[in-house]
Amino acid sequence: MKVCSIPGLLLCLLPLVLSSPLLKGRPKDTGKNPHSATDYNLPGSSERCTDEGFGAISLDDKGVMHFFRGDSEWTGFQGPSRAINESWAGVTGPIDAAFRNYNEDKPQEHQRTYLFKGGQVWSFFEGVPVSGFPRPISQEFPGIPDDLDAAVECHRGECRTDSVLFFKGGTVYIYSPQDKPAIKQRSWATLGRCTAALRWMEKYYCFNGVNFTRFDPVSGQVLSPRPLDTRDYFVRCPGRGHGHAARQNATLVSIQNRCSNRSFEAFSSDDKSRTYAFRGGWYFRLDSSKDGWHAWPLNHTWSNLQGTVDAAFTHQNRMYFIQGTQVTVYLSEQIFIPVAAYPKAIEEEWEVPGVTAVDAAFTCPHSSDLYLIRGNKLTLVDLTTRKRSGEDRTIIHDELDSAMCNTHGLYLFRGQSFYHYKDVTELLSNVKAPPTKNIASYFLDC
Repeated sequence: MKVCSIPGLLLCLLPLVLSSPLLKGRPKDTGKNPHSATDYNLPGSSERCTDEGFGAISLDDKGVMHFFRGDSEWTGFQGPSRAINESWAGVTGPIDAAFRNYNEDKPQEHQRTYLFKGGQVWSFFEGVPVSGFPRPISQEFPGIPDDLDAAVECHRGECRTDSVLFFKGGTVYIYSPQDKPAIKQRSWATLGRCTAALRWMEKYYCFNGVNFTRFDPVSGQVLSPRPLDTRDYFVRCPGRGHGHAARQNATLVSIQNRCSNRSFEAFSSDDKSRTYAFRGGWYFRLDSSKDGWHAWPLNHTWSNLQGTVDAAFTHQNRMYFIQGTQVTVYLSEQIFIPVAAYPKAIEEEWEVPGVTAVDAAFTCPHSSDLYLIRGNKLTLVDLTTRKRSGEDRTIIHDELDSAMCNTHGLYLFRGQSFYHYKDVTELLSNVKAPPTKNIASYFLDC
């Protein structure tokens, strides 16, 4: 592929994330570095940046992040405070816990934001109070105690079912009303107390005062090497931040800036509509863009994976990565788990004599057909038999960077642009390429 990976040493030295997340709180972010010299002294910044931390943190249904402390609330990663009841009618602080519910099977509860105080819970949707609230916590969430420390939603696929994790003292209450029993109690001693909790872009954070750690929502395992300071990562504060030397590296900046028009080595979309773009040892999650944008190191989601990804695709709850001549596979149930005995050579994984590397590869939703692209040749592999199917076909494109197939069709990527086809049949029948479109504007909201 065309983009070089960042030197391994630099990746090893980077902490949890390189730059503050681009959180919603302004009409439209541009993907540029939020650590400019301006705006640090906006009204309310000094209050937000004390060492008190926050009593609750949550996204709302529009992807805007809210920070609660006492009677005050802050929105996004910068800007002034306001009284909680200015945004959340009828609610006064302090807030014990907050979360944005996720349950597509229950549309009346899906994407609602819940705020907890004492023994009461409020529900909001699109900034409007939901009728019938506030109500007792024991009525809305039977078996969950009052006076919570924190709460966070857990999506199906990351937890076994759509769930909510409630924290109080040393106990975690895993609330899954569709399960029997509906509540499971856990003690995650290594995680410690969470005074606030947050799910952001598939990752889970436990805040204790001004510090936070990342954790596994299934096991409670701490995934951060050490606690980090919220003021360096989630909010903009004068004189704070991290990774300044790395941000001066022009190559790294262009990789992490989704709007830089730097090409991507791979795109992938699975049957759960999770969509990823890979560039220089980092990736962007595309389908959750309303919560903001962030470039993540590969090994934050796929353990031990690093470097350039030439192609990525999924089949039957497995995600495949092709890097050079090698294939690596991860189970993709609740979290991505590496499959033993990988990586393997391409020719060892599939019976495709002579295919030792690829430019692109893709599968389409709910199909066992794998397509490998090398130059202008298209090779079909039957993933049920792991053998080549038929003869190679010629396509009108060559030197492609990547390919992806989802419910909206087939996409072929090259440089800053892409071609769109209805399906593989249309690709094979066309003698003239369709008009190109810009990757950054179409997929990355630039």
